[in-house]
This record gives sequence, C-alpha cells and structure tokens, in this order.
Amino acid sequence: MPDLIFAEGPVRIGELAARTGISARMLRYYEEQGLLTPERTSSGYRSYPDGAVSQAGQIRGLLDAGLTTEIIRTILPCLNDPEDVRRTIGCLPAATVELIRAELGRVQQRIDCLTRNRDAIEAYLANQPARR
Repeated sequence: MPDLIFAEGPVRIGELAARTGISARMLRYYEEQGLLTPERTSSGYRSYPDGAVSQAGQIRGLLDAGLTTEIIRTILPCLNDPEDVRRTIGCLPAATVELIRAELGRVQQRIDCLTRNRDAIEAYLANQPARR
C-alpha cells in the first residue's frame, strides 16, 4: 500500500483510491458498511471530505488486524488520531470492548493454528533427505 497522501479539499472516489491504494470497489464496500460517508455532488459523484484519506487508511488497518466491520463502525468515531489507536478504549461501550476481546481470542486461535501448521511442515522437511 502506498504512503497516504494528504491534500486539502474533497476528493472523488478515484482520487481517494489512488491516494490510499485501496480500490474504488473496496471504498464503495466501506460506504455500504457505514464506515465511510461521502457526500454526493449535483451530478451524483461521490465526494469524500478532507479526513477520508486517513480514515480509509485506518479502516484498512483495522480490517487487516482482523476486526469486523461491525466493530470498526463502533470504534471509528473514537479514532481521532490515526497514529494512536490506543486512546479509543476509554470512549468505547463495554459491549464493544467485549466484542474486541472476543475477536482477540479468535485471532490468537488462528495464530496458534498457524504455528502448529508451521511446526508440522518444519518437522516434515527436517526428516526429508537432501536432494541433489
């Protein structure tokens, strides 16, 4: 993903996609999920506000971390600083904190499974004769 480029003024979906490295299709999905809210121009084009570049980057990062769009939609209003997501916990409802904790448990289960798979593959390869 390219470095996020910040500029002043509203941008259209193609420009937002170019600045963030997130496809226009995925940006429309974010909109469908209530994660991004563009305005519409008089000709019907999406027009994203100034903060959409950093917000789209935050959304992508949270999705990459394994959070669901439901959780992201809940915590997004708390994310004022794209560089510091640690500040969000104080403003979250208890139910959302529990959802995040449950998601952390699921992520850990996936990590454990991947670790077991890696160990099994390493053991298999360690027992194979060297090929010439």
